[in-house]
Amino acid sequence: MNQAILVGADYKSNGLIDYYMEELENLAKAKNIEVLYVITQAISSISANLYIGSGKVKEIKTFVDNSEANLVIFNNELSGSQIRNLEKELDVRVIDRTLLILDIFASRAKTKEAMLQVEIAQLEYMLPRLSGLSASLGRQQGGIGSRGPGEKKLELDKRRIEAERIKLKKELGEIVKARKIQRKNRTKSQIKKVAIVGYTNAGKSTLLNALMDYTKRENNKQVYVKDMLFATLETSTRHIVLNNNKEFIVTDTVGFVSNLPHNLVESFKSTLEEITEADFLVHVVDTSNPFYENQIDVTNKTLEEIGVHNIPIIYIYNKFDLVDKIINPLHFPSVIVSLLDPFGIKKVLDIIESEIFKEYKLRKLLIPFNKGEILSHLNEHNHISKQLYTNEGTVISVELSPVEVIKYKEYLIA
Repeated sequence: MNQAILVGADYKSNGLIDYYMEELENLAKAKNIEVLYVITQAISSISANLYIGSGKVKEIKTFVDNSEANLVIFNNELSGSQIRNLEKELDVRVIDRTLLILDIFASRAKTKEAMLQVEIAQLEYMLPRLSGLSASLGRQQGGIGSRGPGEKKLELDKRRIEAERIKLKKELGEIVKARKIQRKNRTKSQIKKVAIVGYTNAGKSTLLNALMDYTKRENNKQVYVKDMLFATLETSTRHIVLNNNKEFIVTDTVGFVSNLPHNLVESFKSTLEEITEADFLVHVVDTSNPFYENQIDVTNKTLEEIGVHNIPIIYIYNKFDLVDKIINPLHFPSVIVSLLDPFGIKKVLDIIESEIFKEYKLRKLLIPFNKGEILSHLNEHNHISKQLYTNEGTVISVELSPVEVIKYKEYLIA
């Protein structure tokens, strides 16, 4: 088991250094790394050689020498030369937050698409750091950062690594094409598309499972849930049908985190396209975290980075049962719930329905008796509140979308 010392340079952190270090500690635990010490230093400028001051490096060296630490993890992104210089001074492996996150993603990726995305991101991270990382990976066979491309690929020259990256991107492109065809087929159905977004471990997968359980849909397709960062990287899509026959497609997406590596965001854009093509976003917030407003900002900024613009957002303030103070939402529309409570799920479904179906209108149709297939379709897929048989046909009061109003305009009587 790796035992680590965490180091954070407080450089323009806007008073959030304690939060960032707590998050780094949780990331380390997610990789089964024991954290021995957490060390921070306020700096006014970045050292090109060591990132932090040489005096602080000597202090860290003392902690290393007097403990079982075999790893030092920096919260700040390091260059190859900084990694090399720090390892020379400290005589242990040194990695940064970015490489730790990439390694977590590598260990959690299960599908071919996710594996390719992570490996591309790793290669792009390593390319400018070859001189530093080649020595680093040589320190610990199979250690942090050695998954995916690994030590052997770092022995190759930049040209061959670039060729490997291009090959992987081409392979990923074929998978992306298939995914786009699936999305196009869902778009043709005119069913509303909802994407669940939010910070990692906020409760996104819990929400998806709860929606399926509450509506008694696809209970055999529950997604993996665990109280840890990045428990799952796979995008999961499910079909939800409400008691009133209204239906929507809901997609659970990978969670975000502060300072999510840019290369990782770029590599996962093909997966995150599910978000950009949604009709609505459901943003799940962990209110038990004292920095949840910062997490909201991080998520929204990441959404902007992947190209999400002008998509309505519903905010779900989750885990209120773990909070002993009043929650005052700053984003609307919103609802405060515990997603472990069936009553909370009912509130979530109510707000989703009221928002994504608010353009639906109650209209009256006269369906001739020789158009029984239309009446059957509406009974199966729409909410009919009244039905009356007349000499001319069946009169129904039914909720219709704007598209359906045009589709059935010849039958409209009110």
